[in-house]
Amino acid sequence: MIYQSFECIDAHTCGNPVRLIKSGIPLLEGSNMSEKRQHFIKEYDWIRKGLMFEPRGHDMMSGSMIYPPHDSDNDFAILFIETSGCLPMCGHGTIGTITIAIEEGLISPKVPGKIRMEAPAGLVEIDYQQTGNKVDWVKLTNVKSYLAFKDLTINCPGLGELKFDVAYGGNYYAIVDPHKNYHGLQNYSASEIVRYSQYLRQKINEKYPDHFIHPENDTIRNVSHLLWTGNVIDSKSHGRNAVFYGDKAIDRSPCGTGTSARMAQLYMRGKLKAGEDFIHESFIGSKFTGKIEKETSIGNHPAIIPSIKGWAKVFGRNTITIDEKDPYAFGFQVI
Repeated sequence: MIYQSFECIDAHTCGNPVRLIKSGIPLLEGSNMSEKRQHFIKEYDWIRKGLMFEPRGHDMMSGSMIYPPHDSDNDFAILFIETSGCLPMCGHGTIGTITIAIEEGLISPKVPGKIRMEAPAGLVEIDYQQTGNKVDWVKLTNVKSYLAFKDLTINCPGLGELKFDVAYGGNYYAIVDPHKNYHGLQNYSASEIVRYSQYLRQKINEKYPDHFIHPENDTIRNVSHLLWTGNVIDSKSHGRNAVFYGDKAIDRSPCGTGTSARMAQLYMRGKLKAGEDFIHESFIGSKFTGKIEKETSIGNHPAIIPSIKGWAKVFGRNTITIDEKDPYAFGFQVI
């Protein structure tokens, strides 16, 4: 019989939720976070569902768990959970988790202002600025990101044939830029984007089986997110997106791994150079500042090492109980 309590701290990163599970996290087997992610998926996905889905969470809920590092040179390891699954990497989740962990004294960085974080997708190096007991901003240097495929096509009811690229920034993204049958994000409601995305994600993975597999980690595979682009709200910004994830969520932040994938796509298409700032807006207008820090390669693909800078705010603390006697212990979705 399962009866377990989880002490949680809630925050949001530029509008998108982050729930750090402070206590009650499971012991995981593996020599790195990629292996431990697989163990969690196999044995403990009920925790993710119980804490992320209704009635304890909601469609946009995203969370994290902190573990000791596997390499003594690093500060900590992290597991990301959300309604869409247990992710290899999450940018907004990193910014939120670092903010919570520093402000709540959950971690003590070896070097003040810098953190080395082990994610399932690989090592992520982080800078942050703190004023008093508050974190002003967090900048993460993400995993290698690359454009996997360009100019793929898929048919979408209501839109017709769509052209899209697929890029990796910690997760695989199908990126839809304005063209003949898609006129830009500004012309569609959030509900329309969700409806199109629900259909397209499944059809993309069916039409292109075994296309989207990470060259260095075959447990990372398939398009999990869709990124729709369009006109900016603020003329000082360089791009705007709506990222679809989970079953019906639109990221309220500009999305960290999505921004990384977007920069990799723009870099390979000759529209963004190393060292240039890329100010990326979310659907609601919040912003991340991205930058290509370095040019590199991954497998046989040219790649970039991107950075993402953003902020988060802590707003709540709670203890959540999952009781197997509760008929909704492991969460549900209505739509």
